[in-house]
Amino acid sequence: MLHIAICDDDDCAAALHKKIAKACLVQCGSTGEITVYTASDNLLYDITEDGFFFDLILLDIEMPGNTGMEIAEKIKPCLPNVKVIFITSHMEYAIDAFELSIFRYVPKSDIDKRLSCAIQDAIKLIELEEGKAYTIQTNSRLEKIPYKEIYYIERDGKNASISASGGVSKVRKSLQQVYAELNAEEFIYIDRGCIVNIIHIMQIKDGMAFLKNGMSLPISRAHLQEVKAQINNYWGANV
Repeated sequence: MLHIAICDDDDCAAALHKKIAKACLVQCGSTGEITVYTASDNLLYDITEDGFFFDLILLDIEMPGNTGMEIAEKIKPCLPNVKVIFITSHMEYAIDAFELSIFRYVPKSDIDKRLSCAIQDAIKLIELEEGKAYTIQTNSRLEKIPYKEIYYIERDGKNASISASGGVSKVRKSLQQVYAELNAEEFIYIDRGCIVNIIHIMQIKDGMAFLKNGMSLPISRAHLQEVKAQINNYWGANV
């Protein structure tokens, strides 16, 4: 079950966001509990003092008390993996939201279409992160690497080198063989010798893929347009 929080000081807006979130859960075939807050300080207290857990939080940026920006910054130590969707009428906040590693930014002017897409994308990612793992099995060891922890995979001679949050693991298989075994749309080629996990790509700029862990990887010219298309197809419409 997913735990979703909605925080907006406008009662009508909060009710609308809850209605959209409920519909998204049904459409994704997921179950969830939705908690609505109309005071940002109450949400902050529940998380930082009472230890409430949420997978996804929908935050209005402009609120009395703690703003959405302040909430997002203060809850990170308690909920490092929480997905935050910012909702605001001020486009300039998108830059700051990127710095905070916010999952998605939704303008109030297009709330019906954009919020639904953002919530569904978040639900899919959360469920993905709880899901599959790649297994490396030899005569001497058995290792399972959750897909969510894999940053990228590179060709290394006759091996494939898997870089993940827990370190680097090598498997004596071709890159194409590993790719086929993964069989997941979030893994894409950015070069003939490198596969990257879309969920860790923060930005594509100047022919480079910038990852959440601070790494940057070159994208070959032959793959650049296809990489952009695959990312757009995976996440849907972005800001």
